Amino acid sequence: MKLTLKNLTRTLRCSFRLKCPRCDKGALFQTFFKMFTHCTACNLKFERESGYFIGAMYLNYGATVLIAFLSYFLFEKFTTIPFFLNLSVWGIFSAIFPIIFYRYSKSLWLNFDYMFSS
Repeated sequence: MKLTLKNLTRTLRCSFRLKCPRCDKGALFQTFFKMFTHCTACNLKFERESGYFIGAMYLNYGATVLIAFLSYFLFEKFTTIPFFLNLSVWGIFSAIFPIIFYRYSKSLWLNFDYMFSS
């Protein structure tokens, strides 16, 4: 698939709606942490091989670090929040955000892989 604004918009829409990259209809997840093995609508296999979603873990880690790191220094520079409170807030964020973003990182990885490989 060619990288165009239309394709990028479709990929992001499918990713954040947690939908299949091929048909945009089938759900990716059965439960909060368990993915379907195949799309329920078009039968696309989601996990190509063992270790396929390692990139999604890097994506999740990178998003967490980027948000926490930048936010910590922005709060430190532009607010009067005490050091310990600022550090605690972003430490707690760094523990909770990856759990919340888990599904979206896997969906983004799958959708971008599908966009670039098809």
